[in-house]
Amino acid sequence: MQPRPDSSYAAFRLVVALAIMTIGASAMYVVPVVLPAVQAEFGIARADASLPYSLLMVGMGLGGVLMGRLADRFGVRVPLVVGSACLALGYAAAAFSRDVLAFNLAHGLLLGFLGVSATFSPLLADTSLWWERRRGIAVAVCASGNYLGGAIWPPVLQHLVETAGWRQAYLAMALACGVGMTALSLLMGRRPPEAAGPVRAGHAAGPHDAPFGMSPTAATGLLMVAGTACCVAMAMPQVHIVAYCSDLGFGPARGAEMLSLMLGAGIASRLFSGWICDHVGGVRTLLLGSFLQMVALAMFLPVDGLVPLYVISALFGLFQGGIVPSYAIIVREHFPAREAGARTGAIIMCTLVGMALGGWMSGKVFDLTGSYRAAFVNGIAWTLLNLAIAFSLWRRSGPSPPRLAVA
Repeated sequence: MQPRPDSSYAAFRLVVALAIMTIGASAMYVVPVVLPAVQAEFGIARADASLPYSLLMVGMGLGGVLMGRLADRFGVRVPLVVGSACLALGYAAAAFSRDVLAFNLAHGLLLGFLGVSATFSPLLADTSLWWERRRGIAVAVCASGNYLGGAIWPPVLQHLVETAGWRQAYLAMALACGVGMTALSLLMGRRPPEAAGPVRAGHAAGPHDAPFGMSPTAATGLLMVAGTACCVAMAMPQVHIVAYCSDLGFGPARGAEMLSLMLGAGIASRLFSGWICDHVGGVRTLLLGSFLQMVALAMFLPVDGLVPLYVISALFGLFQGGIVPSYAIIVREHFPAREAGARTGAIIMCTLVGMALGGWMSGKVFDLTGSYRAAFVNGIAWTLLNLAIAFSLWRRSGPSPPRLAVA
């Protein structure tokens, strides 16, 4: 018998998805932690040392579109098994790289395009298909794995780097993540209820045929621009907080703690934002998160003390954690369910391209100015673009969230 949405099996599946995303998210946080050591070993500039992160995020975004289509067609287990193997291979390849080119390729191709890409947009889309009454909370719990990984892995990696070196740290991650994620992926074999039967053809035109009063292509394109803009800004603190603390004289360990605190606070933010989504819809949640992210970035500008940086790092995590999951909810509210994997993958791809661009851009601004102040201002400007798009979508979305598409 096919399990139904909101069932005990859906809850079990959500727990497994959370664990998989937590493991896969490790790849997103290795470069910020090892950035100072890699920069010193290879003798490269700060922007060049940030490039592996950018390549990983671009690869993750592009791979998310591929993995989303695979999940739509074959179920989420297929991309998850592929991603598990490539995550382990990517860590190992990076550990044995002898020049920065090989290091970059390992991050962009194996860790990004074929590895962690399987654990984000496919899992968000899959989770949205297993829940109806509490879809916002369920997607938020799944997406929290991204930040739970950010809270767990940076201190662990920093300890491994300090005690054994960054190469040995990568090898340890290859073993732990490859084995753990493969075992969990095998538990995700059932197809979602929405995808279990044939797609309904010839449905009557409705709000999901013209999301926000636009064509589906135009609406998706606007959401892709919004995703890029919000994450260019989001990347600045997440990628450079360790290096920023080192430059201020506090050391990389304090920066790793701030990154962990920032992403740990993001867990609470995502859960609360999921609750908000269930009550006011994805667009309004995006609008709120965008405004609060802008406030948090502005708070970094006048501060260079250790304790204030801890506080603002936590506030940044609390303020912006619900932005990215809101895109998956918006897709389910405004587009047909049969398109969830592909459209969510396309939008999440742009959020990751934004993270990649923001990580590199902030390093480049630092190289040109010798300071991160201009990088924070750049992040505020990109957040204003996201805020403008969110406001436009809110004006177009009507007085209440639309009914959910079922075909």
